[in-house]
Amino acid sequence: MRRPRAPLAAWWITLAAAMTMTVAGCTFTPLPRHETVNTPVAAINSATLDQYRDAVARRIVERNPSYVLQGKPQAMLRSLVVVSFTVDRNGHIVQSSVYRTNGDDEAESTALATLRRSAPLPTPPGRLLNSRGQLELFEDWLFNDNGKFQLRELAAPQAETFD
Repeated sequence: MRRPRAPLAAWWITLAAAMTMTVAGCTFTPLPRHETVNTPVAAINSATLDQYRDAVARRIVERNPSYVLQGKPQAMLRSLVVVSFTVDRNGHIVQSSVYRTNGDDEAESTALATLRRSAPLPTPPGRLLNSRGQLELFEDWLFNDNGKFQLRELAAPQAETFD
């Protein structure tokens, strides 16, 4: 004798309840709202922007010589930390935060601290500033196992072998 099947609606309710119980144990943390600062169209991919990024990277290296890796970064980096920062018309850092990372807290702290120690940064060219007189930049800190870094803007090519 064939068993009566539960109505399809009952099956969906049971499935939804099971999913709710499964999800109830999870915590979803929404990402913080990040106000973006729009870079003027004229600044994107311009020689002036490239020159300014180079000047900023050189200032960071100049102000943090004991943290800077000399030579080639190792083939497998310890960490890559991408920092987002906003500079005002006077070169002051208005905002900075870790944009992307592999979760290496020490490397993140070093990247942010070396950026702060470099302030004020060179004065950005006026044509790169948005309507609020600011410029948002990103830079990558490439860390070796020894905790020293190079900035992607100035980095030597990585080693090709794992010595």
